[in-house]
Amino acid sequence: MSNLVVIGFDDEHKAFELRAELAKLQKEYLIEMADVVVVTKDEKSKVKLHQAVNLTAAGAASGSFWGLLMGMVFLNPLLGVVAGAGVGAIGGKFTDIGIDDKFMKELGETFQPGSSGLFVLVRNATPDKVLEALKGFGGKVLKTSLTADKEETLREALSQDELVN
Repeated sequence: MSNLVVIGFDDEHKAFELRAELAKLQKEYLIEMADVVVVTKDEKSKVKLHQAVNLTAAGAASGSFWGLLMGMVFLNPLLGVVAGAGVGAIGGKFTDIGIDDKFMKELGETFQPGSSGLFVLVRNATPDKVLEALKGFGGKVLKTSLTADKEETLREALSQDELVN
């Protein structure tokens, strides 16, 4: 079962720093994330989602490949690449995996201007190693599906003043 954790920050950059740290931990197999998204609210109160994976670009790349293949079959590879990229990009744009975009935007609307939030859908983690890496990031746990004990442990780790390596 996956757990959703949302951590809010007073500036627009801390969430990106924490996402980078979590990505590093994922490469070390200490955490497995199904989705991780930074949501920012700029000074003009515009909410923006910063997905870790650009599905539109991935769809365009995949569509280009299949379009090239079909174009070669019908002796017009250039037309196949263009058509495939267009169809793939449209498909990627409307594909939503992981955390619901509408939910993230709605919660992002409650942020103060100039702040951010990190939305993480965690499949599996090594808690002691991950919590150690979170020390010093600050932030406030806004929403979670963790148990009360685990949520309190997370809050304590975020609030510790130890610097991150």
